[in-house]
Amino acid sequence: MNQAVILAAGEGQRLRPFTANKPKVMLVIAGKPILQYVVESLAQNGIRNIVLVVGYRREQIFDCLGSGAQFGVNINYIIQERQLGTAHALAQVKDVTENEFLVISGDNLIEADTIAQFVNTEPESLIVKRTGNPSGYGVVTIENNKVKEIVEKPGVVKSNAVNTGIYAFTRDIFNFIENQLDIPDVLNTMIAKGYPVSVQETNGLWLDVVYPWDILNLNDVILRRIKGNLGGTIESGVSLNGLVSVGRDTLLRSGSYMVGPAVIGNNCDIGPGVCILPATSIGDNVVISPFSTIKNSVIGNDVDIGPGCIIQDSIIDNGCVIKGHFSACSGPADIKINEHRLVNIGAILGEGCNLASNVVAQPGVILGNHCQVQALKVISGRLPDKSLVF
Repeated sequence: MNQAVILAAGEGQRLRPFTANKPKVMLVIAGKPILQYVVESLAQNGIRNIVLVVGYRREQIFDCLGSGAQFGVNINYIIQERQLGTAHALAQVKDVTENEFLVISGDNLIEADTIAQFVNTEPESLIVKRTGNPSGYGVVTIENNKVKEIVEKPGVVKSNAVNTGIYAFTRDIFNFIENQLDIPDVLNTMIAKGYPVSVQETNGLWLDVVYPWDILNLNDVILRRIKGNLGGTIESGVSLNGLVSVGRDTLLRSGSYMVGPAVIGNNCDIGPGVCILPATSIGDNVVISPFSTIKNSVIGNDVDIGPGCIIQDSIIDNGCVIKGHFSACSGPADIKINEHRLVNIGAILGEGCNLASNVVAQPGVILGNHCQVQALKVISGRLPDKSLVF
């Protein structure tokens, strides 16, 4: 199979505030957008012909991937003006697909080995993965290695096999789409009409990003696969333990303590006396002032973190300015995003937030984009974009 269709048009509303200004596929994990990992996995399997269905804030995808030449692929962009569903997105590529092609989601973390197991499979087929919590996915009932039925988020779970959204199709799929909006519905129609759909099971890496805290899970998984790279300037007295990647023109000042896996981007100024603990990703142009500690967190680009801050299990988006002695400690939090979820989390900060000194963030706080918080405040719950806390 020589062609892949990547579905990358959606917004990802449950991932707000991070997707208010960027599409879900452009969320950065360990220094790269999720979509880039998908493209690289396809390229590693020799799939060079890529059709990319884009929609929401698509200019950011154009700017990042371009023609695909830098990744050794050729990208043909197709625009889905209204993001109505996966089958609707697939219908947009009818005129540019080969007789056989893969379909893959641009917002799932998929390693090359997972695709390698599937690249020569016979269409029509899909990949499933066994999971201990299938109820939040499309649950696949299997009979004699064929799909019997796909039920989205069932009330009664009949199987622990979930649909990964990775398919091998022929152009026959277009004969069944009609007015249906989602691919599982199309497959159920095909099956009802006697058209068999095969199943292949994978044990490989496949992770979905649905909620903001999923970013931390993906970050942890990717960081465990990084290679150490020490760019920039590392002063004497810096302690590096485990796999730590340091970008070019970054300065690690004396007395700082780094425990990998961790990634620090380009042109950062870290320390002195800063502690970076495992499962932490730091973007480009980040300043972290003396005696701050960051653990299991994702810090975006152009972030300025003042002295004496403690940040755990947190996600801080691009352009935030945080003054000294900010505390974002982790703890159990009941967060409602469509449904209640009990998660262990620190703080979630959208783009361009400005926090004055000695702010304390309660576990699970979600601060919208461009919020301002005055000194000595305790923030909790969910605050909309451009909130002012005084």
